[in-house]
Amino acid sequence: MSELLMFVEIPKGSRNKYEWDPEVGAIVFDRYLYSSVVYPADYGFITDTLGEDGDPLDALCLVSDPTFPGCRIPVRAVGLFKMIDNGEVDDKVVCVPVDDPNWKGVETLDDISDQLKTEISHFFAIYKQPEGKIVEVQGYRSREEALDTVAAAKQRLLAAK
Repeated sequence: MSELLMFVEIPKGSRNKYEWDPEVGAIVFDRYLYSSVVYPADYGFITDTLGEDGDPLDALCLVSDPTFPGCRIPVRAVGLFKMIDNGEVDDKVVCVPVDDPNWKGVETLDDISDQLKTEISHFFAIYKQPEGKIVEVQGYRSREEALDTVAAAKQRLLAAK
């Protein structure tokens, strides 16, 4: 499972929160972020998964330039960002695009700058504060744990069918 497919809901740099709505069969506008922060990477989910929160497993793709909602990116998982959102597990797989030469040498979290990891962590720690929602950032985990989380989310989806 070296290559995964990510579905982009929100491009890097956006304050608009979009979500895939399976009932509508399209991406819908959810809200404008209350915080004056922007998504630090393309954000969406790993296709064909079911996270512990009942939604597809969240993913961040570190991109050179933002893509667009609905874009599918072949990605490589490099780590896992763990957090609790309103009491529910809300893990995010940290990925890089397979075919972007700027991210070619990135295989694990150690290959990502501390500055970027801090920016991602800070974003998720504060982005829901103005809404009065509680988020607990639990930090980064290894590529192996990310791949285990993806495998479990794929199994969870199969079991739910």
